[in-house]
Amino acid sequence: MFTTILIANRGEIACRVIKTAREMGIATVAVYSDADRRALHVKMADESVNIGPPAAMDSYLNMDRIVQACRETGAEAIHPGYGFLSENPEFCELLEREGITFIGPSAEAITSMGDKITSKKIAARAGVNTIPGYDDIISDKNHAVEAAREIGYPVMLKASAGGGGKGIRIAFNDDECLEGFERCASESLSYFGDDRILIEKFIEEPRHIEIQIMADSHGNIIYLGERECSIQRRHQKIIEEAPSPFIDELTRKAMGEQAVALARAVSYVSAGTVEFIIDQERNFYFLEMNTRLQVEHPVTELITGLDLVELMLKVAAGEKLPLTQDDVTLHGSAIEARIYAENPFRDFLPSTGRLVQYRTPSIEPGRVRVDTGVYEGGEISMYYDPMISKLITWGEDRQTAMSFMGDALDEYLIRGIKHNIPFLAAIMAHPRFRAGRLSTNFIAQEYPHGFKYTDVVHDNPALSIAVLSVMHRLYMDRAAKLSGQLAGHERKVLDEWVVIIDGEHHLVKVKPVQANGEHHVEYDNESYVIHTDWCFCQPIFRGTINGQLYCFQVKRRGIRYSVTHRGLRKNGLVMTPRGAELYRIMPLKEKKDITGFLLAPMPGLLVKLTVEEGQHVKAGEELAIIEAMKMENVLRAQQDGVVAKIVAGLGDSLTVDQVILEFK
Repeated sequence: MFTTILIANRGEIACRVIKTAREMGIATVAVYSDADRRALHVKMADESVNIGPPAAMDSYLNMDRIVQACRETGAEAIHPGYGFLSENPEFCELLEREGITFIGPSAEAITSMGDKITSKKIAARAGVNTIPGYDDIISDKNHAVEAAREIGYPVMLKASAGGGGKGIRIAFNDDECLEGFERCASESLSYFGDDRILIEKFIEEPRHIEIQIMADSHGNIIYLGERECSIQRRHQKIIEEAPSPFIDELTRKAMGEQAVALARAVSYVSAGTVEFIIDQERNFYFLEMNTRLQVEHPVTELITGLDLVELMLKVAAGEKLPLTQDDVTLHGSAIEARIYAENPFRDFLPSTGRLVQYRTPSIEPGRVRVDTGVYEGGEISMYYDPMISKLITWGEDRQTAMSFMGDALDEYLIRGIKHNIPFLAAIMAHPRFRAGRLSTNFIAQEYPHGFKYTDVVHDNPALSIAVLSVMHRLYMDRAAKLSGQLAGHERKVLDEWVVIIDGEHHLVKVKPVQANGEHHVEYDNESYVIHTDWCFCQPIFRGTINGQLYCFQVKRRGIRYSVTHRGLRKNGLVMTPRGAELYRIMPLKEKKDITGFLLAPMPGLLVKLTVEEGQHVKAGEELAIIEAMKMENVLRAQQDGVVAKIVAGLGDSLTVDQVILEFK
């Protein structure tokens, strides 16, 4: 076994590998860019080496510098994690020449499976079901339209060297095909250094289901069940689970055996994932093979009891797999939710900045797992993927796993940046998700106009009002104990208060009953008995309401409070009945009119301006493109107009709401 390994990655996956290596007694080396100097993976590793500037091309993709870091530290092997150099055959070949072990498959296997056209041909020869499509590279956008017409719309255009949801577009007509080709090629060149695009039939209402395989260098290959990865946004997985609520034992066996056959066809060694598209009749088709550890590997670990990183290390060191296919058993159900630094209420635009507060859930050890690469006080950078962490829950069945996920999301405290927890909580509560009726179109179908505040599902909004009133009563009771009050004129705290939320006034009676944190609340002809040991200024309010355990995230500023539960945040004022009466006639400040400006909806790099001053534009016309966190985001005109002034320059690093253009 290795004595020292280097992790050629960052963030949560680097931390994940370090944890297993430490348990195995293996020393670890972290590499980091200037932007990650204070990152968590740097703090966790035994040694760390700076490898360059923030841009990934100059640091985490700098093969020579990473090899040099191995020489400096004496690392015998490199674990690539996922992304960056994890599926780069040139990197594997370089390590082989340097006598450094690559903890992953061979360069030949990566090359064969990394190219979608080649992998599809190999899969077909190995007896794996494949999707109909054009079996060669698309030369230009006009060729794309010709091929699409021949295959029949809808079609999927995707980067041949792609992965992780990058460089993919769906086209339902010629216009979408033309634009989709340009965007795919541009993203692919930027992210993978390869602009080759292929095209294939898009299976409508599909599920995305993948098989985890593990292979050693002695010819042993096993599959470890499937993962359901159908909940995706823009082809990026958001929620994954194992096992799939759709797959039966017969289909699982057939998919697993085909995955093993494909791995054997390329002499595969290490962890790998064979991805399939499956229709509503359980017909499945090969999509691609990921020749690395997947982001969503923890759900497989929780239902099999295996450590996939440990197996990768053992296999890379030449050991045989310690189990056979007959030894693989699946227990319970596991769900993973990806926590992203993005604003779901503004079209999921990336959010950067400092984590002012960051606390992971502490409920039910063994049932809740958090794989993270950040910490309170750390910073979310614009240079890398916006993932903050992965939240994984396990239960004896799917319903139990979902229940724990809902509770864990309630406790997950993130302040200082925007995040997608409200969106994840809404999906967990969605009847269609809970019933397991999934497809890769789930989000597009259920949130066709984007995600809004009204889409957040709350089991009982009255609970937030009750909790908010108890918090206010506790603060008022404390204030009433101020020393030095004039005898006979001491402050008396009222039982009746008015909670104002979204302009609506809610009359609430709240009265402390005992010294053990019990309060009785009356609201809307209902009674609530609340027990809590919450202390002032704590951001988490735990307690029982009518005997049932709840968790809320809370914040106070004067008479203003916010209460968050099941992803729904309610901002409210608490006033005396007389104060609320006067508040009704207070004038409201008018919002600033920004219709005459194009504002940057996210921090990022302005990579393209497609208009000039004086130009007439139509609603829907492309105005500019911002690159942020590995994705190109097209900004379009909301209405007809004339460009009066271009304020930002090409190549500028933009902040949120920075003016790009002015309109007449």
